[in-house]
Amino acid sequence: MEKRELPNSTLILVFGILSIIGCCCYGIAGVIFGIIALVMSKRAIEIYNADPELYTGYQNVKTGRILAIIGLVLSGLSLITSIISIIMFGGLEGIQEMQQEILREYGG
Repeated sequence: MEKRELPNSTLILVFGILSIIGCCCYGIAGVIFGIIALVMSKRAIEIYNADPELYTGYQNVKTGRILAIIGLVLSGLSLITSIISIIMFGGLEGIQEMQQEILREYGG
């Protein structure tokens, strides 16, 4: 019998990579892609474990799952940092005021 590719194995890998890249977008995109990749990888692992001889691409699923976990952690940290900075500095206006104050103080 011919081996088939696991469903969405390449997509899981791509979403895992996007979850790491998404941590630079205040963490929101990374969390979304990471959760999607983990859900899809769970289903793919169940399919693979039911009959491992039928499928290829399990390595992509494992790698995508690991990348999604790393991306979720980084995105979570980025999201928490963004929320804390908004609370402490009052949004973009507060950050700009703080920067101007530092420039006046140390810039001369």
